Amino acid sequence: MSSLGLAELVLIVKDVPASTRFYEDVVGLTLENEPSEEWAWFWAGKQGARQRVALHRGPLLFEEHSPYPEGERFGRVHFAFEVARDELDAAAGRVRKAGVEVHGPVELEWMNARSYYFYDPDGNLLEFWSPDPGQAAPSSALD
Repeated sequence: MSSLGLAELVLIVKDVPASTRFYEDVVGLTLENEPSEEWAWFWAGKQGARQRVALHRGPLLFEEHSPYPEGERFGRVHFAFEVARDELDAAAGRVRKAGVEVHGPVELEWMNARSYYFYDPDGNLLEFWSPDPGQAAPSSALD
């Protein structure tokens, strides 16, 4: 079994203040500190946890080593936030209330979970994912 764990996810965005409002007000993340025009850091889980999501405008370290041409070095991504089942519909409702189209719920039988999907202002596909609290999730192929 691997001892790897996710530490941070950095999203390249066009407008850090606008994306900060989206991730704070619509997604529901908690800011780690006061954002700047170039960076915003959020806790991705309990405050003080090591897992964080960042928003960044501009180049990243070692970008010049990317095999892709400038302007295409980073693409849109998909990622999921785990949400307790009893909070899942309210979380999706908060996104809808902000005028963002929400897709779902989608029943993911292969992992005993339910999800809602939506896009952020930069075209990244986000997911609110909730495992069925009454069933154990299937074991991962990575275990």
